[in-house]
Amino acid sequence: MTQVHQLTFGPFAENTYIISDDDSNAIIIDPGMYHAEENARFFEYINAQGLKPKHLLLTHAHLDHVFGVNWVNKVYGLMPVVHQKDKVVYDSAVAVATQYGLEMSSLVPAELGLEEGSDLTFGGEKFEIFHVPGHSPGSVCFYNSIKGYVIGGDVLFQGSIGRTDLPGGDFDTLIRSIRTKLLVLPDETIVYSGHGPLTNVGQERVSNPYL
Repeated sequence: MTQVHQLTFGPFAENTYIISDDDSNAIIIDPGMYHAEENARFFEYINAQGLKPKHLLLTHAHLDHVFGVNWVNKVYGLMPVVHQKDKVVYDSAVAVATQYGLEMSSLVPAELGLEEGSDLTFGGEKFEIFHVPGHSPGSVCFYNSIKGYVIGGDVLFQGSIGRTDLPGGDFDTLIRSIRTKLLVLPDETIVYSGHGPLTNVGQERVSNPYL
């Protein structure tokens, strides 16, 4: 059975997720560690839990979700995997960081994958990959129907949605993605968002002002 671990990092308070299985293998999703002390906190958490990182996946490639990619690559030897339509976002992350006045080294090359329909099996459970563009062109969500949760990136938040004013974003596309990919899931499905607290599909269906 899998377990979801949430850690919050960086100047944008981004939620980094770790999914572990019964053998202590782990998937790292969206490493947002920006400062050296955050790298240390992540490392200490992994060691305290006895976890063995095996995969590095990105829901999307905005800079706050990739700050820790190089460190994870250096320490654990993992290459980031991103949807093909977010490669341009990944490749521009350093330039965007500069615009925000943030320091960021050139990122290690990303592998392309995470296409919708290319489901991932981990810990004996299937994670369906949904392509949910609108916040970024290649945003994806990871849905575990067995455990009833989705790692949603910056698509849907408690009472809000991802911003659509960044390059490649589009409001109508994002709303369509949410309605056709997430709101069709069972009400009790937990949504682990890229920022802020977790929520569930039913709550957002009835109370989210954008939907």
